[in-house]
Amino acid sequence: MTPKQRFLAVLNGTLPDRLPVTTHHLMPSFLATYPGGMENEQFFDMYGLDPILWVNAHMPDTSKGTRLDPTHVPGYLEPHRTVSDAWRVTAESLPHDRYATTRYTFVTPERNLTTVLQSNEHTAWVSERLIKNKSDIDIIAKYATLPLCDVNEVNRRADAYGERGMVRGTVACFDVYGQPGTWQDASVLFGIEELIMETYDDPEWVHAFLQILHARKTVFLESTKGAKFDIMELGGGDASTTVISPTIFDEFVAPYDSRLIETAHAAGQKIVYHTCGGMMPILENLADMKTDAMETFTPEGMGGDTNLAEAKRRIGDRVCMIGGFDQFHFLTHCTPETTRQAVRDCFTAAGDGGRYILCPSDHFFEAEPALLEAFADEAGKCTY
Repeated sequence: MTPKQRFLAVLNGTLPDRLPVTTHHLMPSFLATYPGGMENEQFFDMYGLDPILWVNAHMPDTSKGTRLDPTHVPGYLEPHRTVSDAWRVTAESLPHDRYATTRYTFVTPERNLTTVLQSNEHTAWVSERLIKNKSDIDIIAKYATLPLCDVNEVNRRADAYGERGMVRGTVACFDVYGQPGTWQDASVLFGIEELIMETYDDPEWVHAFLQILHARKTVFLESTKGAKFDIMELGGGDASTTVISPTIFDEFVAPYDSRLIETAHAAGQKIVYHTCGGMMPILENLADMKTDAMETFTPEGMGGDTNLAEAKRRIGDRVCMIGGFDQFHFLTHCTPETTRQAVRDCFTAAGDGGRYILCPSDHFFEAEPALLEAFADEAGKCTY
């Protein structure tokens, strides 16, 4: 099989020739440092992994008076931002003795909203949340642009990629710094601790906030019809049970993201639901959302709670499982034999009958070349 055929087999519930093996995002700091400096495709070729092409291509809805932001240079995995006369984004560098720090201002006719991002060589994070007052969500509802999928650009890149591997996209995130899932986007914009408290203190406001973000994502997903994604990512770690309770998940996460999955299916797209963190108490809840695949099945050694064999037993006949590999302990500071055994353990636990893609539980910032070689080589020996 080609890598693309291998991926599609497990997503569609049929047996591949061997265990598909890949990785999540390849972080720029890792590519620049550990393999000696290379691009994504060089990495996949060097280690013999099944490649993934991430495509995030947005376009404006010109009928609504929106346009691509001429001042925006998209960053890592970021689509081109859309703006309008009533929704503009400016950026201002702020002094900081340790981290690159930028204040973003969302300019609207009514009032401005601001957020501050910081970053180091590895990643970025929010240091000032966008939503500071509850009425700020009304500004978003009234003025924020609704990006559409640039289907032609997705298909151009997918056709050029051919059988090389999986074409993977992301449900539209909020501008500047957001996440695919409805709850996860809200968590980024308001703060997860504050959002959890408001589910008890003001649940009506939380639902109103989620409905605004959900509507934006719905418009985007409806526009993906005809786009040649193999799968699109939804969800986020703030929906995991190491962060929220199953009760909050059922009331504030599942109702919104399950409808997005339904919309994606109506547009001909498949969805992988990303839950980095605890999953075991909500495995069936996640599968009930009718997602096509689930990730990351983070093991206890990585801060999650996954028992991969039990997860396979409980939901492995309903969805494709992606992840489960402990990259912290088995891609660094161990022997190749230990890495190989960890691969075999994952295959034994979740590989039966297919519907499993071996993958680290989310991205990583360091890995030893010899262990990456063992990881990929041993997976290639896991045949059906």
